[in-house]
Amino acid sequence: MKIAFLADPLSGFKIYKDSTFAMMREAARRGHAIYHFEQRDMVLEQGVVSARVAQIHLTGDADEWYRADPAVDVNLGEFDAILERKDPPFDMEYVYGTYLLELAERQGVCVINSPRAIRDHNEKMAIGQFSDYTSPTMVTSDATRLRAFHAQHGDVIFKPLDGMGGAGIFRVKSDGLNLGAIIETLTDNGRNTIMAQKFIPAIEKGDKRVLVIGGKPVPFVLARIPQGGEVRGNLAAGGLGVAQPISPREREIAEALGPVLAERGLLLVGLDVIGDFLTEVNVTSPTCFQEIYDQAGFDVAAMFIDAVEQKVNK
Repeated sequence: MKIAFLADPLSGFKIYKDSTFAMMREAARRGHAIYHFEQRDMVLEQGVVSARVAQIHLTGDADEWYRADPAVDVNLGEFDAILERKDPPFDMEYVYGTYLLELAERQGVCVINSPRAIRDHNEKMAIGQFSDYTSPTMVTSDATRLRAFHAQHGDVIFKPLDGMGGAGIFRVKSDGLNLGAIIETLTDNGRNTIMAQKFIPAIEKGDKRVLVIGGKPVPFVLARIPQGGEVRGNLAAGGLGVAQPISPREREIAEALGPVLAERGLLLVGLDVIGDFLTEVNVTSPTCFQEIYDQAGFDVAAMFIDAVEQKVNK
């Protein structure tokens, strides 16, 4: 197969932990030709979406880990699959990219994850479709409602809807310290919609990343455990990643959501679970492949490329 990766610049990859690199390595190991381009390389002209694309060859070296052929303009319909692996922020530029990829789908290429499905599943808001598995949650820009939610639940997490890596997350305990300032800042005085969730004490045991591939859960999760007094377990915020076997509750959530999300075109999903509760549905570029493989020995990348091959050959 010819597999193109829409990703951020290769020069920024940390290959010892990068999940996109793990995908590339497994695809290349199987003999698939792999290519790379960035979102800015795409162009729509006369109804055809093309991009300036470079075929890449993995060298096996830790530093100079790839060699790229000269980039050329290619009709995206010529690829068997395009893997959308651009990192957030999920801003309007990201949205425009999904529009282009959706047009490319009409040219015959299989895009993973589905561009439409990515747009339809805000990583914070998507949990509203699965409220049986969530802790008490409110989404609003109304300060009065947010204050009332805090008064009801006493210990609350406030976060923006467009954040990543734990950015912009605040915990307000029962004393209400800085409640007003936090609400004003996050909502920009009522102009931005945010999320409030009842605090889940089980965060001390980790914010679990549960990977779901082709509707099926990976049998190991990565518990991202907060460090140094932090409330955030995100690896980007200094959390410690520990691979663990999936728990019965985590499997229950994954098996309930997995087939639904797969049917919508989401081949790879990263569910965030704290204790018994679903907190996010990650669909843009879920990670933790290499941490799970390194610690638990389960080859997530192989499971993923299996699913890609099956979907393309369907």
